[in-house]
Amino acid sequence: MFKSVLSLTLAAALGTASFGQTTLTAIPGEAAAAKYASISQEILRAIEKGNEYLKSKQNPEGYWAQPSYPALTALAVTAYMRDPANQGKPVPEYIRKGYDFILKSQKEDGSIFNRGMSSYNTAVCMMALLAANKEEYAPAILKGRAYLIKQQNHFAPDNPYNGGIGYGDKQAPPIADLSNTSLALEAIYYSQKLAKDGKYGEQPDLDWNAATEFINRCQQNPAVNKEPWVSNDKSQLGGFVYRPGVSSARDKKSAAFDKAEPPKAYGSMTYAGMQSLIYANVDKNDPRVKLALKWLENSYSLDENPGMGVQGLYYYYQAMSKALSAMGIDTLTLENGRKVDWRDELANKLISIQKSDGSWVNTNNRWWEADPVLVTSYCVLALEQLYHSIPR
Repeated sequence: MFKSVLSLTLAAALGTASFGQTTLTAIPGEAAAAKYASISQEILRAIEKGNEYLKSKQNPEGYWAQPSYPALTALAVTAYMRDPANQGKPVPEYIRKGYDFILKSQKEDGSIFNRGMSSYNTAVCMMALLAANKEEYAPAILKGRAYLIKQQNHFAPDNPYNGGIGYGDKQAPPIADLSNTSLALEAIYYSQKLAKDGKYGEQPDLDWNAATEFINRCQQNPAVNKEPWVSNDKSQLGGFVYRPGVSSARDKKSAAFDKAEPPKAYGSMTYAGMQSLIYANVDKNDPRVKLALKWLENSYSLDENPGMGVQGLYYYYQAMSKALSAMGIDTLTLENGRKVDWRDELANKLISIQKSDGSWVNTNNRWWEADPVLVTSYCVLALEQLYHSIPR
């Protein structure tokens, strides 16, 4: 049973999953193998260097970066577990210590956190636990899953936050956002096979229809989003914002819409929104998904997080790799007609900016991206997702 659970998790998270659709621009296996032969080896070396850097930064107590936020440990652990070179190998002691720290951080209600942001930390830690492929972690995964499901907002249907999930901090009313909703949906989606197994009793499930409506309310798409702030600007069409009425997390403590400054779509949230629709079982040929992809093609950049400059740039890289890999997309067609092999370009970009010690870091500290442990985890995961998605 657990083998099939891990297969689901890795297949979708690493980009080898099929969502019932043909690949948009599939490359024949032999041709792809030859095309990516050289860069594949460079990717593996960059992953190895990144994971060696992360190993050197583990605290003796088993955590990475900050003990208050076990998600940081979970990202580093997951980066090791998804390394192609580590598949089938015994889990080393330092990674087991990381898992022990994650499990010790779980509370009676199923949440996995030590200081705030309980939904975010729980979702990221669940993905690390799933990657371990260990039966003994099943109860912790399902407790975390049930906790995330309880975090979903259940308001009136016309409430803009209905169906979404926020950081999990104690707020009145709870403020949902697309970033946390996407991470929660990811963990809930990839644990659903385990939840439906029957071995652990009846398990709760998310209100997926309400979640889909919340995702819709985060898209600049007048066809499905009737919120008053939705833009008629064609440059915004299809893109996603951080939450209904607010473009980014800068205003996270305010429950009110920011009417003075209409929200703008940006790259990392558009990748998160597009993949969230897939988690919610929306067909990838659905107009909402197609509009999001078109916005991403028209805004394509590897030098910035479109709409945010270098803020959240490395989160953007990982979101790009995760979404395009999982959807089976091989090339992007830019507004000027140029065809982009995103795997080749993103891999070369990440390899070119890796530091000699194996790390990556952002010059901008927004969303903690001046922390090389966090950013190195993002980059290693992006390269792993990219590598596993290469057609073979």
